[in-house]
Amino acid sequence: MALARPAIAQARGRVYLTIDTGWGREAEQIAAILRRQDVRATLFVADEPTHTGERSLSDAWAPFWRARVAEGHAFASHTWRHWYLRADPSPGQVRYAQRGGPGVELLDQAGLCAELERPLARLRALAPGARVLPLWRAPGGITTPGALAMARSCGLTHQGWTRNGFLGDELDSTASPNATLLARSLRAIGEGEVLVMHWGVARRRDPYAGVLESLITGLKARGLTFDLLPATGVA
Repeated sequence: MALARPAIAQARGRVYLTIDTGWGREAEQIAAILRRQDVRATLFVADEPTHTGERSLSDAWAPFWRARVAEGHAFASHTWRHWYLRADPSPGQVRYAQRGGPGVELLDQAGLCAELERPLARLRALAPGARVLPLWRAPGGITTPGALAMARSCGLTHQGWTRNGFLGDELDSTASPNATLLARSLRAIGEGEVLVMHWGVARRRDPYAGVLESLITGLKARGLTFDLLPATGVA
């Protein structure tokens, strides 16, 4: 008597998991889930503070990034300082401001290109062989028309996320518990969605990593497959 084989969901389209740098507290836990589920993601890197006291693109994080390169993940720029693009005060200039801090700069074309290229140069130094895509993501997903045009002149296309792809790991966990976020995502996410999360968020008391594997297996059960972003990005 032949053994019954488990049902395999028919492939119904791709989704794209993207991960921004973040606090890094659950980074190893998230990486283990991705390995276990054979999921590769596109990782947007910036030089941010982490739970270890080291910045995310410091030498201390080099083994982490090298391991992600070896696993086949792709990378893109999330700016160097993770400041916010606020306005286009004049043609060829964009106001770049530190969130919750005093820093403000006006970046011209060369300055914006340098801000976007610096994390990628640092990543290549830490993790030679990294697959880097010609994409970038503004902190908070906040852009200006001028910044988009200037970045295109740097050879980079902006990649945000889709509405249903916002997984909610930045939200307050009391108001938005993991079970609620998971149920919403499993109900709403469909083919072609770009998902966004972080390697941990400092202010979230109930880390989203606790439901990440359930999200992945649930989407797979619906026939969705995970893929890297294409070099042209996803509209």
